[in-house]
Amino acid sequence: MASSPGPGSAQDERSRLGAQPSSGPPAEGRQNQATEASRGVLPRLFRLKTFEALQYREFRYLWLIQATTAMGLWMDQVARGWLIYQLTNSALQLGSIRVIQVLPFLFLSPLAGTLADRYDRKTQMIIGRSLTVFLYGLLAFLVITHLVEVWHVYATGFASSLVSVFQQPPQQAMVSESVPNHKIGNAIALNSMVFNVARTLGPALAGLLIALVDTGGSYAVQTGFYVIATVWTMALRPEKQPETEVKREPLSVGLVFRSSMEGWRFAATTQPVWIGLMITMISAVLILPFTTLFPVFARDILHVGSTGQGLLLTCMGIGALFSATLLASVGERFSRGVIMLTGVAGYGLAAAAFAASTRFDLSIVTMLIAGVFHVTSQALVQTVVVTYSPPEMRGRMMATFQQNHVATAVGGMLVGALASIWGAPWAIASMGLACAACMGVIAVAIPGSRSIR
Repeated sequence: MASSPGPGSAQDERSRLGAQPSSGPPAEGRQNQATEASRGVLPRLFRLKTFEALQYREFRYLWLIQATTAMGLWMDQVARGWLIYQLTNSALQLGSIRVIQVLPFLFLSPLAGTLADRYDRKTQMIIGRSLTVFLYGLLAFLVITHLVEVWHVYATGFASSLVSVFQQPPQQAMVSESVPNHKIGNAIALNSMVFNVARTLGPALAGLLIALVDTGGSYAVQTGFYVIATVWTMALRPEKQPETEVKREPLSVGLVFRSSMEGWRFAATTQPVWIGLMITMISAVLILPFTTLFPVFARDILHVGSTGQGLLLTCMGIGALFSATLLASVGERFSRGVIMLTGVAGYGLAAAAFAASTRFDLSIVTMLIAGVFHVTSQALVQTVVVTYSPPEMRGRMMATFQQNHVATAVGGMLVGALASIWGAPWAIASMGLACAACMGVIAVAIPGSRSIR
């Protein structure tokens, strides 16, 4: 594959495609942060190319916040799905809970992106983390006291997603501003690494806790992770954002509308951005939802219970951790467009292979392979979107990117409905093969997709 162009060439390419050159933190601030890191206990680790973004203090805290919140998120993937299936015995409701959780992303992402580009991001994160602590703690109490009902699971799932929709744009925008431009890809890959470490450990921990003390124990531990994340968020330094005329304008419906239109116009006229968003949306509809049917496979097809369900997600996390580490180490040397297309196609084929398996050991292997390809539809696309976006647009671009939650919910309903008609294996296999076919069409119909750097 072709090697990536140097910093000057990348800037010229962004200018040619309509994106403004991005600027990171002030040079003096970056130098101070790097000097600070060199005096720490892990200076040699920070000098490795794989971990070079950890030189910067603010990114280190954001990285730790990502680690703890991701643990809570992946434990919730197992615990909430298992709790719903335990209460209803319905595969369709496994998809329905995801739809309930995604409604805030559908309607409030434009507002979230505008707020992330206008107001103090640290404050938004602290408020959101604190509310999540309350919601997870409440659900833990309801389960432990045997008072939980189905509507509680839906209500807390909706409320936690309502909070989450306002968390991702400011946090991801802060990540891109916490390191120099040429280290953004490394920073996002490191975030993906720790996210997939959590994908490896979180489901296994949740499955173990469910087996030992039921879902209430899992939610109690999840609450603890968010308490830690809140403390680390408070340790972040206040942002120094320049005062602009737009930021002085009072918040209004008209402002949100204009701000959102600016974001959509930028995304639609910057080729790498809209191609990346299209790829991630297709994968979100056709592949990502297949994990919602894991309780069906774990209990009714593979007969491995909640512990086996956790292990399936854990193995997927191991595969994703491997590819995220590779991306952090050598990702800038390859064509991102080619990797996105081939990786998402491989992801679809791996999902189809998982659907065809009736043996747990083979299912484990397919999950490892699926995990390897998973990063191409998430972290790599996010890197492309951020790299080609100017700093004042990154909150809105991350709000647009997080619309993949909406696409995943649509796919969740689709796979749940198909599973109720054809059965879970046929539903997953058909959607995975369709995704692989879509990547082939994009590669042929849009030649520019293969040349994204």
